Amino acid sequence: MAKKKAKTAAKKTKTSKKAEQPKTTAQQLAALIKSARDIMRKDKGLNGDLDRLPLLTWIMFLKFLDDREKLEEARAGIGGKKYKSAVEPPYRWRDWAATKDGITGDELIAFVNQEEAVRPDGKRGSGLLAYLRGLRSTNGDRRRDVIATVFEGVNNRMISGYLMRDVINLVDGIHFDSSEEIHTLARLYESMLREMRDAAGDSGEFYTPRPVIQFMVAVTDPRLGEVVLDPACGTGGFLAEAFAHMEKQCNKAQDRKVLQERSIVGGEAKPLPYMLAQMNLLLHGLDAPAVEYGNSLAVKITEIGEKDRVDVILTNPPFGGEEEAGIRGNFPADKQTSETALLFLQLIMRKLRKPNASSPSGGRAAIVVPNGTLFGDGVCARIKEELLRDFNLHTIVRLPNGVFAPYTAIPTNLLFFDRSRPTKDIWYYELPLPEGRRNYTKTKPLQFEEFADCVKWFQLKRRRETDQAWRVSAEDVLEYDESGSLVACDLDLKNPRSAAAMEHLPPEQLAEDILVKERRIIEIMEEIKAELVGADA
Repeated sequence: MAKKKAKTAAKKTKTSKKAEQPKTTAQQLAALIKSARDIMRKDKGLNGDLDRLPLLTWIMFLKFLDDREKLEEARAGIGGKKYKSAVEPPYRWRDWAATKDGITGDELIAFVNQEEAVRPDGKRGSGLLAYLRGLRSTNGDRRRDVIATVFEGVNNRMISGYLMRDVINLVDGIHFDSSEEIHTLARLYESMLREMRDAAGDSGEFYTPRPVIQFMVAVTDPRLGEVVLDPACGTGGFLAEAFAHMEKQCNKAQDRKVLQERSIVGGEAKPLPYMLAQMNLLLHGLDAPAVEYGNSLAVKITEIGEKDRVDVILTNPPFGGEEEAGIRGNFPADKQTSETALLFLQLIMRKLRKPNASSPSGGRAAIVVPNGTLFGDGVCARIKEELLRDFNLHTIVRLPNGVFAPYTAIPTNLLFFDRSRPTKDIWYYELPLPEGRRNYTKTKPLQFEEFADCVKWFQLKRRRETDQAWRVSAEDVLEYDESGSLVACDLDLKNPRSAAAMEHLPPEQLAEDILVKERRIIEIMEEIKAELVGADA
């Protein structure tokens, strides 16, 4: 009887809530967020999007958290169970933020910023941010630890409590208990992250364009039950896309449990991207993101064991940066370097699961690397030699100019490898620019549709050479001297069928190339003719 009453009460609450909170359209949500950002521009304590976006993020995070907890409370009530909130009164959104004419001005700033302040219930106690940083999980529920880690690096730079109250009132109009609104907000949030590139590019951080992420996830194809890692996850783009990819494979409650609890892991060393990654993943539906705050390179790679390894690694590790001596010391003496990209490449190689009965190919990886990694010598060449000798570097996709424009002009490549066997042949695919374009720009960026032909080619069981695709032997890229010492490992190979390459070919080779193409055209015509005859029959 008690359960029945609880069910009826929960139903009524849900019905009344729907009546009170009509669905917000994408345009209304976009307008709401724009209004909040316009208000923040008036505050003298905030300088640009690097201040404004984190502030908006943690305010939305707290509203999101409270809406989710209300849903959990309702579910617990239906089951006749008690629910323990991760955030306790008076620090829940509903306690201090949900009333339009609630705490404001200097009183609000003091409550948010100070270690100890007068709380909205009139008692003295911890300030909001101090309380959130001090949360600790006690019963195996990771939510409190996630919240504490998110707020560890958060500071409020907003000076005006009146302007902050205006922002809070706007955010209170977002309803995170509607899956439709969460989906809409996730898309809006991605557009805000894109805007962050303008501000973050100046500090050496280059966020991966979403079409590149979509392509890498599509062809790597993470499967439900596999563990996906991004050791330098930034704002969580690869992890969010992998989560969405595997979510489509969920057919029952147990599938969702596997996806939620042991499928997505990451690491991020900088506080701002870390917080944005948490919010990004939460908005995409991951309840307790397993993203570690810290430098993934701060581990001795010789101590990485099978329990530390994963099935899939998708990442765009930072390049051009330099690591300190303490980090370099975690790597073998002959492969120590200050170049961050090369250290991450070694880490990724060690973190891939070895082949076993259930996974004969072992772990697989897709990573973004700069051109320098392909032609680098010395330590770089030795790392690539290990990659070819101990891993199967089966594909290199060469991206066109301007994919990361305007944040960097450095040409980039995508490496795809697994632990199935040593590399025998390396396939290259040169992604062409759209006809009539010389490069990509901020206003005309790369689109996912431009990968369509590459996706089809990538997934062929028997690949063929084309104007964009060619194959080289691993032995041809490794050069040794008479004593057997490595001299070079050059992976920076140009398309032999490009116009520039064709200009330098001897006449007999040009003629042979034309004959090969003509024969292939005849083969295709014969195949089409056979299909047409078969259809008529």
